[in-house]
Amino acid sequence: MDMKTSATTGRAWAIVATLVLATAGVASAQAQTIEQGLLQLEWGDPAPAPPGQARAKSRFNAHLVKDDGSRIALDPVQARRAAGDLYVLANRRVAVAFGATGKAMSAAPSIEAIVPADRTAQSAQASAVTARVAAAAPINGVTRWVTVMCKFSDIATEQMALPFFQSQYGEGVGQLGHYWREVSYNKINLTGSSAYGWFDLSQPRSYYITQENGKDKADLRKLFADCGAAADPTVDFASVQGVNMMFNGDLDGYAWGGGSCAPLEGRASLCTRVTWNPPWSFSNLAPLAHEMGHGYGLPHSDNSDGDDDTYDNPWDVMSDGWSNVVRDATYGARPKHINIFQRHRLSWVDAARQQVLTLGDIATRQIALDYAHLAGSSNVQMLVLSLSPQADPYATVVYTLEARKREGAYEGSLAGDAVIIHKIQASGTAYSVDADVPPANTSNNEGSMFKVGERWLTPEGTHAVTVTAQTPTGFLLTVGPPRVMSSPNPPLLKPGGTSASSTPSTTGTQVEVGRTRTPAAGRCPTSGVAREGCAIRER
Repeated sequence: MDMKTSATTGRAWAIVATLVLATAGVASAQAQTIEQGLLQLEWGDPAPAPPGQARAKSRFNAHLVKDDGSRIALDPVQARRAAGDLYVLANRRVAVAFGATGKAMSAAPSIEAIVPADRTAQSAQASAVTARVAAAAPINGVTRWVTVMCKFSDIATEQMALPFFQSQYGEGVGQLGHYWREVSYNKINLTGSSAYGWFDLSQPRSYYITQENGKDKADLRKLFADCGAAADPTVDFASVQGVNMMFNGDLDGYAWGGGSCAPLEGRASLCTRVTWNPPWSFSNLAPLAHEMGHGYGLPHSDNSDGDDDTYDNPWDVMSDGWSNVVRDATYGARPKHINIFQRHRLSWVDAARQQVLTLGDIATRQIALDYAHLAGSSNVQMLVLSLSPQADPYATVVYTLEARKREGAYEGSLAGDAVIIHKIQASGTAYSVDADVPPANTSNNEGSMFKVGERWLTPEGTHAVTVTAQTPTGFLLTVGPPRVMSSPNPPLLKPGGTSASSTPSTTGTQVEVGRTRTPAAGRCPTSGVAREGCAIRER
């Protein structure tokens, strides 16, 4: 195992060396405690909000499950910082270095580093220049899931019959088997997946759903343990790679996905990918696919409006699964594809389909960028522009560019045909780039779609990307260093702009927008430092 691939914080190299020494039995002066176990992550996704109401915030839990079955809750903020990209370690054996406790005896120890402790190979090595291009451990081949339907003892309703759940795994268009083959470029399949139930739980809903700080809280471990136990005589849990649980009543207002353990198959603890689905989730394939994505270790994506709503990027089912969706008479909202970086996380984008341009690469080139949904493409499908390399590889910011087309069983209701740009930062989260000022609340606007004749510049002004033509299989891009425009006329604002003023400003004044700084009134400077979000048409 190459421990360097997991270096994360500013002093990660020293901490990783400490972990290696500690594992070998050498005393550590830098980290008081080294714990090893399985890293389990759980994402909670709220039900869609009624019209006029704000959607609830997402929830996230992280635990280290030790070999004796005990669990250590990990502070999510610290865990993300300590791991660099926490999500690539989901469902894997890790070593966690804890620092000294705070002055108060009750203060929890800080998390200094989280590194892989298994021998699973990553598909690429992290470096200060291209850290974000290093994918996680690959997920390939058969990933067999089993659906287990469980009824609370005080709720008799069975919303759907067994044949419905069995058919969800089918290979027909609009079914999960077909979807995951398509989105993974045939890298994975759900062969052998099946459904069982309904099974009766011995306890009412109130036993599993309690109150904490005035809010419902589902006991996910109890739900898995009891639902699994009810199905254990019928289901071979040892042969599956994931469990989709369906409950006949609401949980805590959320559907959940990630990993969990339960005493099954005669084992004290069987650990696997797990989802927890109330009726509103299993009645639509989009939220169910979203939770399965969490089971595979995929995090949420986001847009660039700067708010705390992660469900506003409709270019990825791992963000907004409800907007711009194809509707199915049987399975409700169909899932859209995931963005190209999410595909790359799971090693589904072949090396020949990737092109990385580092900060110092200033050559001008034309790149044929094929639509991301095309299997068997012979051109680039993931273009990566890297910014200034950082000492901590995972602090290096990169941008990914992909082409999307409004067609097909899953992508047929997208906002349009366009090049979509994502900024990868903040522990590996992908934020869609929006050239409008201010950014739209949901990134299905024109500012988030880069079309023929439009240009975008990286924040450091090292690369300009011009969409020069649309081809039968995607778009043709010209990528190179920015040039001073020869036209005496000022650049035009990208169509669909939502800036507060429709009158172009010539002052170049900068205003704060979300996480970036963009020229006021939507203007891109014709000289000086280029600004992120500039998208212009040259006359």
